[in-house]
Amino acid sequence: MKLYSLSVLYKGESKTVLLKAAYDVSSFSFFQRSSVQEFMTFTSQLIVERSAKGSRASVKEQEYLCHVYVRNDSLAGVVIADREYPSRVAFTLLEKVLDEFSKQVDRIDWPIGSPDTIHYTGLDSHLSRYQNPREADPMTKVQAELDETKIILARKQNSCCAIM
Repeated sequence: MKLYSLSVLYKGESKTVLLKAAYDVSSFSFFQRSSVQEFMTFTSQLIVERSAKGSRASVKEQEYLCHVYVRNDSLAGVVIADREYPSRVAFTLLEKVLDEFSKQVDRIDWPIGSPDTIHYTGLDSHLSRYQNPREADPMTKVQAELDETKIILARKQNSCCAIM
């Protein structure tokens, strides 16, 4: 499971503006990184442009899953992850980031903002923290622990039956 990109955008009437983004392209070769990052930025903008306000969606693009959330106030977030990354956790992350962003960045700056002018530093830490959904999301952690318990119980039951 891997997160590659976390972006905050503004869906304007005529165009979508990238406000801030964080990327983890370390799994790509050095020479591919800038192209991959450009692809992720372009894809994020395109998906937001084609999404309605107040909507959430997951879009498959090549071997990636792009999770998009466009709020009614035109603030949008996109997570690009591999196919194994849990959708519920991706949308929880988007909701958290957009709430935090809207509290820290003046709404008046959204339509005219850019990654250079917007002062919000939370994306890199969120991208890093959510790389492991088990640790970042309590519900995923509980589900994983339940799965491990079931395996242990099944093994004990099998070993008890083998003894008899």
